[in-house]
Amino acid sequence: MGKSFNEMLRASLKSKDTEEWIDVYFTRPIGLVFAILWNKLGIHPNVITVLSIFLGIGAGVMFGYTDLQHNIIGVLLLMFANFCDSTDGQMARLTGKKTLLGRVLDGFSGDIWFFGIYAAICIRMFNQYIPGTDVKWHIWIWLLAFVAGIMSHSPQSSLADYYRQIHLFFIKGKENSELDNYKQQRAVYEQQPKNMIFARLFYYNYANYCKSQEKRTPNFQKMMNVLMQKHGDAERMPAELKDKFVNGSRPLMKYANILTFNVRAITLYATCLLDCPWVYLLVEIIVLNILYIYMHKRHEALCAYITERL
Repeated sequence: MGKSFNEMLRASLKSKDTEEWIDVYFTRPIGLVFAILWNKLGIHPNVITVLSIFLGIGAGVMFGYTDLQHNIIGVLLLMFANFCDSTDGQMARLTGKKTLLGRVLDGFSGDIWFFGIYAAICIRMFNQYIPGTDVKWHIWIWLLAFVAGIMSHSPQSSLADYYRQIHLFFIKGKENSELDNYKQQRAVYEQQPKNMIFARLFYYNYANYCKSQEKRTPNFQKMMNVLMQKHGDAERMPAELKDKFVNGSRPLMKYANILTFNVRAITLYATCLLDCPWVYLLVEIIVLNILYIYMHKRHEALCAYITERL
């Protein structure tokens, strides 16, 4: 890491297309400061990811309260959890300590943060009245959170991540992308010895995660299959078609970025501080799902177009 701060910052970014301005000018620089410090202390990126999990859980606990003080603490804890999330990825890229376990643990940490946050919102709202009625939320807030979290947030973030990795694959190649597939990861799972229970569980779940992404992107899978058949390697796509794909994918990255963390977190901060976190759940279900559907349809149409040209 013997470079200037700006050189290390540029090296730690994935690409301009897949980074939001708030990350480029705020989250990543702060994350890099922590990355330099923790690297000097010899702390592994995965340890920082585990720290982010505890910070995220703490944020969830704070969002369970209705007073401003606890909610401000929740905002700060979730911000620091996000700094840690940024730090571990930057450290991994700068030091070459990238591992599949680290990447999956990184994604898993975010799931734990928001699982705790959704539960806290439900506990917070349980005995409050539904606006405009004399009926308390009770079980309805749990149902709303289930639709927002399991049926909306989870598929949104997983497909957004998939599209960003696809984009990185075609602009930077396999080595600079984390684009994996079910068949490959299933083979790794089956190679694990029977007594390696944790490793088998890890690869089994990750293979199924990849499978869920592939099931939702049939046109992209067809495009990749045609590329393999015609060129033997997807990275050997003709330059003209690669440019068409990248130029078509680039405008969709802003939607993929929206569906990851920052917009979701800012909405959460505002609605919790204003004591109306149920609004956050509705934004998740309505607004972000509209963006998700639009992004999905546009990307599948792009893949179908490229496949025809192949």
